Amino acid sequence: MAERDEDWLRQCVIDAALDLAYTGLSPQMSGNVSARCEGGFLVTPSGVAYTDLVPDDLVKLDLEGNLLDGQLPPSSEWQMHTGIYRERDDVGGIVHAHSDYAVSLAVMHKDIPAFHYMVAVAGGRDIRCAPYATFGTAALADHALSALEGRKACLLAHHGQIALGETVEDALHLAHEVETLSGQYWRALQIGDPPLLSDEEMAVNVEKFRTYGRRS
Repeated sequence: MAERDEDWLRQCVIDAALDLAYTGLSPQMSGNVSARCEGGFLVTPSGVAYTDLVPDDLVKLDLEGNLLDGQLPPSSEWQMHTGIYRERDDVGGIVHAHSDYAVSLAVMHKDIPAFHYMVAVAGGRDIRCAPYATFGTAALADHALSALEGRKACLLAHHGQIALGETVEDALHLAHEVETLSGQYWRALQIGDPPLLSDEEMAVNVEKFRTYGRRS
C-alpha cells in the first residue's frame, strides 16, 4: 500500500465519517472509521457526532492500543481496529457501520450467502455474521477477526457491519456494497429461501474481483 501523508489520511477519515452521516449508512455517533498510518492508526473519537469532527479530533493509537496523539477518547471499538491492523497487513482502512439492513440480518444471526455474485466482492463465498459480544470488548474484537478470516467484511450479531479496504475509501465503498447486498437479501427472504450459487462459481467470482476496477 502506498504511503499517504498523515494530514491527508486525517481528512480521508473525516470524509468517510461524513459520508456515513449524510448517506444514513451510520447516523449520529454510531459506527467508526480508521486509517492505518505510520506507527499505528488514526480513528474517530468516541461520542462525537460525525458532522462536528475536524481532523485534529482524531485519535492516533499504536498497534498495541497505546495512545500516541489526541485529546479525546478513541472509539469504543478501538480494540477491534487494533486487532485487525495488527493481524491484517492488507488492511489500510476500516469502516464500521450500523446500517439498517445489515443490522436487520445481524440481529437474526444470518450470514449473507451466495444469493448474488456480488457477495464475492467481500472476498469469499459468503459474508459471515460474527457471534454477539458486548460492544467495545476484546471478545467482540476476537469474534470479528474470526469472521473476517479470508474476508474483507462481516456482520456483527445484534450490532452492525464492518468493512475493510486497502484505503479508507475502499472500506467505505465496500460498506455501502454490504448494505446494498443486505437489503437485497432481506427482500429475497420475504419471498422465500433464494437458490444459491455454487462454491465453484463463487470461487470464479472472487478471483475476478481480485483484478476488477481501477488499479494504481
